[in-house]
Amino acid sequence: MKQIFVLFLVFFTGSICADNSIVAIVNKIPITLNSTQINLLEVNTKDQQILAINNSIDNILQLQKATELNLTPTKRDIENVLNDIAQSNNLSLKELMNFKDFYFIEKEVFEKLSILNLQRFITKDLMVSEEQILTLCSDKNVIKDEKQIKIAQIIISEIDNQNNDLAKKNLLIKDFLSKLASHIEKGASFEAFAKLHSQHPSYYNGGITDWLRVEGPTLKMLDSLGIKEVSEIYMTDFGLAIATKVDERFISSKLKECKERVIYEHAEMYYSDWLTNLREEANIEIYYDKLL
Repeated sequence: MKQIFVLFLVFFTGSICADNSIVAIVNKIPITLNSTQINLLEVNTKDQQILAINNSIDNILQLQKATELNLTPTKRDIENVLNDIAQSNNLSLKELMNFKDFYFIEKEVFEKLSILNLQRFITKDLMVSEEQILTLCSDKNVIKDEKQIKIAQIIISEIDNQNNDLAKKNLLIKDFLSKLASHIEKGASFEAFAKLHSQHPSYYNGGITDWLRVEGPTLKMLDSLGIKEVSEIYMTDFGLAIATKVDERFISSKLKECKERVIYEHAEMYYSDWLTNLREEANIEIYYDKLL
């Protein structure tokens, strides 16, 4: 039935390249010469037309998948971007909305945000190990001018749910943390206590953090510790804490830029492979005889 439909379509349209002539179909959605997805009438060569059609096909497939996964933007998301566009052009949103081409601006914002949400969703669990980054960025790690430390923390935010007096509650927490610190200094395992008592999500890992750049008074205080020395009690965004320095290192400040580039390129490659697989599963017909 599919082949009969395609033959009928080719026969019916023939070689007449009218502006609304269908040049491709992707999952039952037609692409025409003057479609809003591409402007083939302004493309000069057949190769350029094929590239434009393939870009349009990718766009349609991504929008379909974003809709299927409920990743399309909210009205507020769209309005926020439209406000940014208006402000960057010294316009109010109302003035922008009065533009005759506003429908196409809004449509493009919707599509770009949908695809951006899809890209983030597909690559969200992608991991690049610290070892891979250091290997790939070894030439950026020559001048080691930035110090980083790794710490383990025990963070307590609640100790007596019946006590609503914040000052008394903090005194109880400080007393409890002081007792833990005393046991650790006598040889008890910081990691074991963190797993048992810490109320921060890092408890499962023995309270150990990722590498932290030494900046700000708290991290400078923690950096002054000897390895496995227990800190004084300090305040965090999650509650009162004690910590110990697990490790330290010096890296190049340029390593961060290289790390971001490696992660971006890795995600871009992964997403490109995913999109290729999406194309292979799709129903795509391109009518090359209608092109230049």
